[in-house]
Amino acid sequence: MAEAHIEKNFKIKHLPSLFAKAFKAWNDDDPWRLSAVVAYYAVLSLPGLIVILINVVGSIWGTDIVQGHLTKEITVVLGEEAAETIKVMISETLNTEKNIITTLIGIASIIFGATGVFYQLQISLNKIWKIEDSGKFSFKRLLTDRARSFAFILVIGFLLLISFIVTAVLGALNGYIKQVFPDIVLYVAYLLDLVLSLSVVTTLFALMFKYMPDTKIRWKTVWIGAFVTAVLFTLGKYLLGLYFGTANPGSTYGAAGTIVLILLWVSYSCLIFFYGAAFTRVFSLQYGHDSHTLSEILTDIHNEKGRSNNQEG
Repeated sequence: MAEAHIEKNFKIKHLPSLFAKAFKAWNDDDPWRLSAVVAYYAVLSLPGLIVILINVVGSIWGTDIVQGHLTKEITVVLGEEAAETIKVMISETLNTEKNIITTLIGIASIIFGATGVFYQLQISLNKIWKIEDSGKFSFKRLLTDRARSFAFILVIGFLLLISFIVTAVLGALNGYIKQVFPDIVLYVAYLLDLVLSLSVVTTLFALMFKYMPDTKIRWKTVWIGAFVTAVLFTLGKYLLGLYFGTANPGSTYGAAGTIVLILLWVSYSCLIFFYGAAFTRVFSLQYGHDSHTLSEILTDIHNEKGRSNNQEG
């Protein structure tokens, strides 16, 4: 991959080649194992993650409304039974009948658990971008990575708030539009909703591709990769919802069916996300948008200072 031919400018006719190279790079990174690891941590992180999002967005929008929106989205993707199970999990996590010490420990556990899935995503992105781990444990780095993961939770909360507001406004206008304007305007409103939702998802993926890996990636590459990933993710979400709704793969597992559905949904979604990351890296290499690891950046700064000192001497 390092010896890939560098093109000057991107052209639409390059897309088939880019997708093919991205698929090969994606397959070489063992995405099935990476997705399974993230899915496992997602199950452990899910209650804490949803609780934080409900409280963050709910502080502005209202916790009941946010919980209702999230339940509706989960129902569309995983079905009513899974949504009800997750709702019970959230209620148990939100239980406040505890003393102060237990509450503090619970809050810390929720935050640590909720950031786990993003921490694993960061490790996976580093693998896709061929960033070698030093293997040395650093408590400072652990706290930094967890803080970064928590920041992404807040970003998701902010983007969810925007998405909720836009959806609510368009939903309120739909009835008025139907009565006053022709049907074509209603279709335009639906299209606008889709475009705005796609923009929110693209922004989230762009921030993840830019700030999660321990490397410096140009924004031009990040936005293109994020848009491709968002389109694939949006399409995959509807296909997964259709698959889960018709095949109901969790039905054969009885009481554990909800957990299996969550594992499957996160695994399949991660496969799409990792393909988008692989596409972003291939695009970067193809068009000379070099990426640099943090250690390389620090080394370059050190060497530049050394050259300046030698010149002054």
